[in-house]
Amino acid sequence: MRGLLLLGAFLWAQTRPLVKIGKLHYGGGGDWYGNRASLPNLLRYIQEHAPIPVQLHEDIVKPSAPNLGDYALLYASGHGNIDFTDEEVKNLRKYLQNGGFLLLDDDYGMHEYAKKALQKLFPEGQLIPVPADHPIFHCYYDFPYGLPKVHEHDNKPPALYGLFYEGRLIAILTHEADLGDGWEDPHVHKDPPEVRELAFKMGVNILCYVLTHPW
Repeated sequence: MRGLLLLGAFLWAQTRPLVKIGKLHYGGGGDWYGNRASLPNLLRYIQEHAPIPVQLHEDIVKPSAPNLGDYALLYASGHGNIDFTDEEVKNLRKYLQNGGFLLLDDDYGMHEYAKKALQKLFPEGQLIPVPADHPIFHCYYDFPYGLPKVHEHDNKPPALYGLFYEGRLIAILTHEADLGDGWEDPHVHKDPPEVRELAFKMGVNILCYVLTHPW
């Protein structure tokens, strides 16, 4: 699978100089701007631990941007509402149908809004739990029990929900995991180093999956 990742990164680099992850500036009133160091920290970890030529700084991207196709992955986090206008829905659908991928990371309080937003994007899609044997948990690092627990909220197990369209996983939504908290600077949430390591490794897996399963 690591050889397949190298191939995926190589194919991406044929049309774009670096693999990019965009931070989604969404509407609805939620704090899209939170977790300020999360994505840059994740990108540095990827550079140091995986054979993926990533752009090390994050770009802030609106859902209506005409260049969404420049990004292998769009990342959004927050605690509150997330919503898309009709124009944004049209643009995001096109991006996802053409091989893009969306990660919605629930900081706490975003989950129900995010589910509605995903169903608005693809009402004909399936939003269902992603089982622990899915390749996203095994494509680079091995997570035999599925999504790791990073930050405690309601003493519930972590879960990953996937939006499937025409048999393809095009978006994921974390719940009771909070990967972005684990990617933040250590002093922000004071998560143990071993827990932060799991969060970073899961981030590598997500990008690995995106690059090796574009269609």
